[in-house]
Amino acid sequence: MRTEICDRLGIDVPIFAFTHCRDVAAAVSNAGGLGVLGAVGFTPEQLEVELQWLDEHVQGVYGVDLVIPSKYEGKGVEGLSPEELEAQLAKLVPQQHRDFAEKILNDHGVPHLPPEEKHNQLLGWTATTVAPQIQVILKHPKAKLVANALGTPPDDVIKEIQDSGRLIGALCGSVKHALNHKNAGLDFVVMQGTEGGGHCGEIASMVLWPQVIDVIGDMPALAAGGIGNGRQVAAALAMGAAGAWTGSLWLTVEEANVPPAQMQTYIDATSSDTVRSRSWTGKPCRMLKNDWTEAWEAPENPKPLGMPLQMMVALDGVKRGHRYPEQAKDVNFNPVGQVVGMMNKMERSVDVVQRLIAEYLESCERLNKLNNG
Repeated sequence: MRTEICDRLGIDVPIFAFTHCRDVAAAVSNAGGLGVLGAVGFTPEQLEVELQWLDEHVQGVYGVDLVIPSKYEGKGVEGLSPEELEAQLAKLVPQQHRDFAEKILNDHGVPHLPPEEKHNQLLGWTATTVAPQIQVILKHPKAKLVANALGTPPDDVIKEIQDSGRLIGALCGSVKHALNHKNAGLDFVVMQGTEGGGHCGEIASMVLWPQVIDVIGDMPALAAGGIGNGRQVAAALAMGAAGAWTGSLWLTVEEANVPPAQMQTYIDATSSDTVRSRSWTGKPCRMLKNDWTEAWEAPENPKPLGMPLQMMVALDGVKRGHRYPEQAKDVNFNPVGQVVGMMNKMERSVDVVQRLIAEYLESCERLNKLNNG
């Protein structure tokens, strides 16, 4: 099961776990895989706290996931601080969108946040706001891998991270995107099929993975989108993938920082309950369908704005939903892939890693028996 990227990172098995929870990232890294912390929701100061904690609790190495979209409102604006960019972009958000989002939350009885929990409007969705996050990452030697969730990172970001001895890669939803990553000199790609949670394209994993692997040559390609058991890991490696990049799977583990009511929503959901929607981030993102996603689809209502403007509208809903999950059950932000239909119970992270390995070995044994007649 050990592939070249394992040797480059010093990990035991090519199981990568994208998560917004540091406890999950640490548990997976300590179980022999690589935990990858999603940084988009953290300020640079908060990210520093998270990475310091990971440094203390991870025996080996871990990764960090950033979001620098190839296209977004405000791209190309030079010389502004993150605060100045936020103020400028806020002027582009129509008041009717803010009022509509507020009405959805109020109609469902979702309380407002306490005054002391005031938050920024703009997350790390732009090159300007990600730059300080990168400087934080570079101060932590155990952060050996950096992934960009949307598009090919800028050339200066690629050089800075590679010059520091780290690997940098990016997600792709098509062959074109994969070739863009290869031509930019990235170290790996993550091939995410449309089944995957969060931002995804329209091509299914079973079709996307072999297409990308065939065109990028020796560049390591990690398979993502719908992986929930070791049989799927075996299928990905059989196609030529260098490892499995998982995400949704870690929303229902014991260590996940997911409120019980929201976690139960995931456990109860079927694979038919997800939808690709622009209603939270402004780009197509797979999540559970609910009253929020349906409201933004109704023809008489405002249409979602582009990234990052839509999240500037929706971020208060994300924060309120996380704080008040019971009240926000029907309007919460629940990014997850179609694999949610296989996430039917809570497990420990280490048990998930061990289960994936055991199921992978069982699959290989089954194929060996077939091949041996």
